[in-house]
Amino acid sequence: MAKLKFHKVAAIAVFIVTAAWVATGEFSSVGSAADEAQTPAEKEPAKEAALLRTVGVVDAPRIEHARAIRISGYTDADKRAVLATRAAGIVRELPISLGDRVEAGELIVKLDAEGKEAAVETARQLLAQREAEANASRRLAERGSIPKLQLDNALSALAAARSQLESAEADLDRNIVRAPFAGVVDKVDVELGSSVQAGAPVATVLNLDPVLARGEVSERDLGYVKPGDPAQIRLVNGRELEGEIRHISRDATSATRTFRVEVAIPNEDRSVPAGMTAEITLRAEPVLATVLPRSVVTLSAEGDLGIRAVDAEDIVKFYPIDLVDDTPGGLVLGGIPEDVRVIVAGQELISEGDKVDPVEADPETIKKLVSEATGSTQ
Repeated sequence: MAKLKFHKVAAIAVFIVTAAWVATGEFSSVGSAADEAQTPAEKEPAKEAALLRTVGVVDAPRIEHARAIRISGYTDADKRAVLATRAAGIVRELPISLGDRVEAGELIVKLDAEGKEAAVETARQLLAQREAEANASRRLAERGSIPKLQLDNALSALAAARSQLESAEADLDRNIVRAPFAGVVDKVDVELGSSVQAGAPVATVLNLDPVLARGEVSERDLGYVKPGDPAQIRLVNGRELEGEIRHISRDATSATRTFRVEVAIPNEDRSVPAGMTAEITLRAEPVLATVLPRSVVTLSAEGDLGIRAVDAEDIVKFYPIDLVDDTPGGLVLGGIPEDVRVIVAGQELISEGDKVDPVEADPETIKKLVSEATGSTQ
């Protein structure tokens, strides 16, 4: 039998050693034995710690802030009257012109009397005559010189004369148009000497103190405002004014389901005209609210708008918000409990119910929030 070559003997030896090693089932040399030495209870905390996300939180400052309800509107006169004639005639007196200020009862237009003044004078003389006759009849009746029926006829004639005078004076008064209230003459429709018909407009008078800002508030916000509450008005030219809610309609506009609101604005110098576009901000009673940057607001899984916060056990909670005001410094929000820490960084990477590792936000963020809440400019 021929001798086996050396390389064949070496191959057989390696095969036998490898088979023996596999048969033992020991693989500790690759590190698995060290892992199996740890119990599941020991591995779970390490796994949980590795999965916790770090988020930035703050104890948001809370302030008393009046709810702001912003609506679009326009300015309007407190009173507006289109004056018209009550009789036909020729304009004899026109003492007013555009822009004049008039007082209540001041003459606006007077038409030619055309004999009506004479009719008044005639009726006045007749009344004086009837009064004298009635007095004479009364004295005679008291002495029994005339029957009572004759006295009654004299008293009836007196009453008719008095009625005739009143009718003549009323007919003459129809030729005169007076201002019904103090205001400004905004329009004059007639000229001196022109002919007008009964019912024709002759002038328009506006009362612009106070001037009104009119708008409509939604049914959702109706419960937050009431007459007497303050309001701010910003005109289209940038001018800002202060006013007070004077009236809120109790009957909704059928097409929009909104309610008319009137805000009275002092306007002694009549510098605010009627008909200007205005943004009206109604201020309700102050409520406890939290000031937060706009970036904090997020959406829940159901699509609701709100913020995320962590509770005492570092569990993420979602809180729907109530927008109290939108200021240049940030959002003023209601509906956030006092005992939660608001997440201001990392809120988009987590979900409700997650356990997180909350850390206090950086000093600059906290300083900014405090500055916004207190109104400081530092």
